[in-house]
Amino acid sequence: MSLDPARLAFGLLSVLPAGMPAKVDRTVGRRAMLLAPVVGAVLGGIAAGVVALVQLLRPDADLLAAVLAILVVAGLSGGLHLDGLADFADALGSRRDRETMLRIMKQSDIGPFGVLSIVAVLLVDVAALTACIQSGIGWQAVLTATTASRLTLPWTCRTTVPSARPDGLGALVAATVHPLVAALTTAAVLAAAVALTWLTLSSPLLACAVLLGPLTALATTHRARTALGGTTGDVLGAAIELALPLTLLALALT
Repeated sequence: MSLDPARLAFGLLSVLPAGMPAKVDRTVGRRAMLLAPVVGAVLGGIAAGVVALVQLLRPDADLLAAVLAILVVAGLSGGLHLDGLADFADALGSRRDRETMLRIMKQSDIGPFGVLSIVAVLLVDVAALTACIQSGIGWQAVLTATTASRLTLPWTCRTTVPSARPDGLGALVAATVHPLVAALTTAAVLAAAVALTWLTLSSPLLACAVLLGPLTALATTHRARTALGGTTGDVLGAAIELALPLTLLALALT
C-alpha cells in the first residue's frame, strides 16, 4: 500500500518528518483527510506526555502544564491551522462580498478579527485544559481533544461541500469524502478513545466530546458555504482550531 496519503497527512498537518509523497491527487488527498485523526492522535500523544512530565516534576504547576501542552500542539502543527482561523475570521469580519472575502483570505497579513480569534482560542485552550488537569484528566483531555479536532477534516471535505476556489489545498481535498466514510471514521475514533480512557472518563462524556469535532465541521462548512460558496484550506484550519477549545471545554465543564 502506498505511503503517499500518510506522508501528505503528516506533511500538511504537522512539522513532523514524513517524507514527500511521490504522487498527490484527489484520491491521495481524500485518504490523507481520513488519516487526519491519526495525526491528531500523534500530536495529542506528545502533548499528553508533556502534561504527564510536568505533573511528575511539579504536581502543583497545572497552568504551566496546560500552556506547554497547547504550545506543543500549536508548534507541531506549524501554526498552520491558527493562520487559517485568523484568515477566515478576518474574511467574515469584513462583511464584504464573496470575492473580497476570498481575496482577504489569500493575503499574508492578519487583521484585528484574526488576532482576536487566535488569542481567544488559545486562552480557552489553556484555561479549559488547566481545569481538566485539576480534575485529574489532563493527558486524557489533550489527547482526546487534539484527535477529535482533526476529525473535523473528513467532515469538512465531505462530498456535499464544494471548493470555494478552483485551486489550492481546498480544491485538492474538497468534496472527496463520502459522509458515510466520515461517519465510519468518527465511529473508529470514538471506539479507540473509549478503549483508551475507559478507566478515567465516562463513555457518554467522551462520546459528546469526540462528536463535537464533526458538529464543529458541520457548522463551519455551513458558514463557509453561505459566505464563500464552499470550503478552502483556511476553512479546514479554522474548523480544527474551533473544535479543539470546544472539546476541551466540554471535558472541563462536565
